[in-house]
Amino acid sequence: MKLAERLAAVGLQLPDYGGMELGAVLPAALAAIDAAAVVAHRDAEADRVRLGIPQSNHVVVVLLDGLGHWQLDARRGHAPFLRSIESGIVSAGYPTTTAASLAMFGTGEPSGRTGMTGYTARNPRTGELANLISWDGAYPADQWQVRPSLLEEASNSGKLVTTLGRRKFAGSGLTHAVLRGGQFVGAERLADRIDVAIGVAHDPGVSYCYWGEIDAAGHQYGWQSNEWVAALEDADRELQRLARGLPKGAVMVVTADHGMVDVDLGHRWDIAAHAQLHADVDLVAGEPRALHLHLDPGVVAEPVASRWQEFLGEHAVVLTRDEARQERLFGELLPEVEDRVGDVVVAMSGRATVVDSRIQTVSSMGLIGVHGSLTPEELLVPLLLAGSNQD
Repeated sequence: MKLAERLAAVGLQLPDYGGMELGAVLPAALAAIDAAAVVAHRDAEADRVRLGIPQSNHVVVVLLDGLGHWQLDARRGHAPFLRSIESGIVSAGYPTTTAASLAMFGTGEPSGRTGMTGYTARNPRTGELANLISWDGAYPADQWQVRPSLLEEASNSGKLVTTLGRRKFAGSGLTHAVLRGGQFVGAERLADRIDVAIGVAHDPGVSYCYWGEIDAAGHQYGWQSNEWVAALEDADRELQRLARGLPKGAVMVVTADHGMVDVDLGHRWDIAAHAQLHADVDLVAGEPRALHLHLDPGVVAEPVASRWQEFLGEHAVVLTRDEARQERLFGELLPEVEDRVGDVVVAMSGRATVVDSRIQTVSSMGLIGVHGSLTPEELLVPLLLAGSNQD
């Protein structure tokens, strides 16, 4: 049975690599400001046409961490402005997690090319876990992720590039790995970032604004919580202000890195508590919805994958690395980054999770909202467009 059929049988689906995907958003925005030439590895103008982004003097791209299409649709009454400008749906890549998705957004390439394969990944130089959000345990960012940053390419070509985010992100490993380039303006509040975005939009160029409060509320309280709704309402209000403040000829593009599901504690398994799961496994990377199993030396992957699949049943799809490569689960998997992918990879279905109490903190295992796998709730994110008409 082909992977697409196996996934569909448990409510999962493959990313739309090369189509309506998150990796097309920034190339399309650059094509809109006549900077398509800086995108060497894909047809940025075709991306622009496919996504429907008009030719513009300035494009403000806003990424709302954690806002899936399904969550926005379910809470449409709390985000009337965002719903009014929804233009389409785009697919994240695999895994549906911030490090992988920001890399896909910033480079236009999937995790199989960037090596940004999860919340954590095995550092091939040390054999230990590297955290690709905090960058703890990883080696230098420009060595870990060598694909070109599109913001840097645009800036080097003479385009005005502005990044807006929390000050602490200015020199972070993740920012340097996938979103380096241009000027970084630190602002803690979304309202302050919107003020800056309105100002820079008067000059030709592209700006990128990140907002993480929706994702943070979802992790802590669940996406169906009042706290999550409040974060959505804040974003809706401020982005309406941004759209109204844009000068003629500027366009706002809003998208997200992934959606989210709330955990089902009745379908959560701890690797430490089950010999069928921890036998032959040297290191577990990734996250509870998308796991990378790095096996003990000399262990053959196929029997381990079969054992995990039998144990988890309909709650997961389990593949060997070779199967994942053949089926392009991570997009094209380059040889130079394949050691970041587990010998066995596990994509969870429904709202099930697999944790590992030997290496995870109590707080991380207690998260209510999670993501990483291939349910539509995690994979599909909105594409929202607003701006002044150009006559």
